[in-house]
Amino acid sequence: MQRPLDPLVAAFSRRDRLTEEEKAILEGLPKRLKDYKAGADIIAEGSRPQESCLMLEGFTARAQHLSSGKTQLTAVHISGDFVDLHGFLLKQMDHGIVALSPCKVAFIPHASLRTITETNPHLARMFWLSTVVDGAIQRAWITCLGRRSAIQHLAHLICELYLRLEIVGQAENGEFEFPVTQSELGDMLGLSNVHVNRTLQELRGTKLIRWRGSTVNVDDFDGLRSFAEFDPLYLNLTQEPR
Repeated sequence: MQRPLDPLVAAFSRRDRLTEEEKAILEGLPKRLKDYKAGADIIAEGSRPQESCLMLEGFTARAQHLSSGKTQLTAVHISGDFVDLHGFLLKQMDHGIVALSPCKVAFIPHASLRTITETNPHLARMFWLSTVVDGAIQRAWITCLGRRSAIQHLAHLICELYLRLEIVGQAENGEFEFPVTQSELGDMLGLSNVHVNRTLQELRGTKLIRWRGSTVNVDDFDGLRSFAEFDPLYLNLTQEPR
């Protein structure tokens, strides 16, 4: 039977070994569970949360809104991700978190996280590592926005999501669910709806992927990886002492 924090444990365990005691500490964290509908704001831009939000199910995105009404989605979060762990130290959120699909999240008090950082240095480093990986993903996204073609950018995003979802048991045999609208995809890629549709059709035409509804099938991951010039180094998927 899956426990609520199993995705977080899986994400940590892919990058370092956790003792049974450390796993028990994580599972024992006090948590306030809450469900959200797609499109709901989970954390408001400018807010000062006293808890950190851990994804248990579904997809969310970091969002920054412009006065023009345009939105840029700057990250996608999946099960096992803390969407705002950096808020524990920054205090005030400079962006919001929006649900891309129906979601279940756990809100964990900052006081409990502070206790872990003071009593368990290894887990503290694992939390730190998660924010470091967030930063690495952000750099990769910036490079895609600035220097890759639209079709390469989309292919790169699919490669990234597949590997991240595979860690938490939500992608296998080349298939995963990604229930986003073309508008939301455009807000990730910095493209208009018309350009998103054209880019999707072009990528389907390569025969590397199939994308129907919310289901993405990667038929040739090595080919997609080569096409996107995708290097998973930034995801830091090696298990080694931290």
